[in-house]
Amino acid sequence: MGSMPERELPQPWIETPLIESAALSQAAGCRIFLKLENLQPSGSFKSRGIGNLILSSIRARPTAPLHFYSSSGGNAGLACVTAARSLAYRATVVVPRSTSAFMIAKLRAAGATAVVQAGASWAEADAHLRDKVLARDPDGVYVPPFDHPAVWTGASSMVREMKAQLGSERPDAVVCSVGGGGLFCGIVEGLRREGWSGVKVLACETEGAASLRGSLDAGELVTLEAITSIASSLGAKRVAARAFEYARQEGVSSVVLSDAQAARACWRLADDERLMVEPACGVSVAVCYEEELLRGLVQGLGKEGRVVIVLCGGSNVSLEMLMGWRERFGGVEAVVDGAADVPSGVTAPKG
Repeated sequence: MGSMPERELPQPWIETPLIESAALSQAAGCRIFLKLENLQPSGSFKSRGIGNLILSSIRARPTAPLHFYSSSGGNAGLACVTAARSLAYRATVVVPRSTSAFMIAKLRAAGATAVVQAGASWAEADAHLRDKVLARDPDGVYVPPFDHPAVWTGASSMVREMKAQLGSERPDAVVCSVGGGGLFCGIVEGLRREGWSGVKVLACETEGAASLRGSLDAGELVTLEAITSIASSLGAKRVAARAFEYARQEGVSSVVLSDAQAARACWRLADDERLMVEPACGVSVAVCYEEELLRGLVQGLGKEGRVVIVLCGGSNVSLEMLMGWRERFGGVEAVVDGAADVPSGVTAPKG
């Protein structure tokens, strides 16, 4: 482990495909394109932002034996470990004691130097990391999960790819999930940078994790008392101030859907496109299965309209989880009008 000359540093994320989904287009009544961020090395879009922050840190101190630290037991932690390891640096993750054995195993398998459990909540784990662990390591670098300009810049790189992949076909809207707001900030900044400032952005959250909507309703940044949604990766009690600022601008719509809608979108996507994602991503996919909602949010959207869904991915999903969501939520408004025209409409549980 150690430092490398700047010219030798590989990029710890990849250019991901943008595919047009026939099934989701049929369900939505317009052309749906999926930006497959689930294919990133860490399994989620966070490879871009956190990878960019780690690259920036290395370039600022190229000879230091840096050790990167994250307090996320989810996708941000995986992105930190994956990016650091790909660059031949160390990464340690401090997680709350409530973190599942499934995610701890994923962090260790990804190559974490250590996975430390401390505290009953993310806030307590983060405080332990900052006050105890980092204080003892002069070469330690704190890796925030979403609230940092380097993270937003990294996330914005996907918009440049979208523009190259769509060619002259400007999208009518981009749909993304919002937890702390790192992805959302990157999308807004990327659209502006690429001259697509008129493209609509739909910022999606689930009930019980809607810290952005809560702030917009209050007219100021608010902190949720608790996260009650199954979409745990959206579990930021307070969004980044920059995300709140961007969400108040023209052309952005806040969308809040239920856990049931997000979970059903996960198993429907698996049936329609053979792709597995967690509910934090499913809430954005759910917009495709809500044609009237989508048309209400994007005025003038016709059959040839183009909507890009950022399939942000996420590693907290398994076949067993998908089947559990299908059993729990599948019979609740499972089939909407016209849904039988797509595979998941045929396979949907009735009742």
